[in-house]
Amino acid sequence: MIAASIILLGAFLFPIWHIDLRAPQYPEGLGLRIWVNQITGLKDGDLDLINNLNHYIGMKTIHPESIPELKIMPYIVIFFAIAGLLAAKFNKKWIKAVWLVTLLIILAIGLYDYYLWGYDYGHNLNPKAPIKVPGMSYQPPLIGSKQLLNMNALSVPGVGTIIILFTILLASGSIYIDTKKERPKNA
Repeated sequence: MIAASIILLGAFLFPIWHIDLRAPQYPEGLGLRIWVNQITGLKDGDLDLINNLNHYIGMKTIHPESIPELKIMPYIVIFFAIAGLLAAKFNKKWIKAVWLVTLLIILAIGLYDYYLWGYDYGHNLNPKAPIKVPGMSYQPPLIGSKQLLNMNALSVPGVGTIIILFTILLASGSIYIDTKKERPKNA
């Protein structure tokens, strides 16, 4: 449980989500990296270029500093790291289970929020946009690949998410070990 709590902080070191865009005019691709506390381009200038392209189809500009989740998520990660250490200190299976279930609920809410974020950006388009395709929306997929006009969008979890999943695995292992210790031994 201690390892799970400490490793969770590693989510700050790597992006938790990747959105990559490929098109004939951008053979090297463009990309967004969503971190616990920021959104960056895959390469320098990608975020600005994506914002410029999005303008033509009427999407909102992505301003990382105006996304409240990026301000809240660091506190959530730190809270779970500290709470996990406290759960390890008290070493009660039920406390660890509450920590794990609460983390899973928060992660599910976060994934749903990410879906809503993509939906808003891809569907609520400026009606005065230079390029309008009737019935077309530009929401990137939650997970997987999707063709958006001449761009292929690929959305996948990043290393930060793998770290979080490893944290869940370690915490589950800790609870499993506690459960195994509680079972009566056969003589």
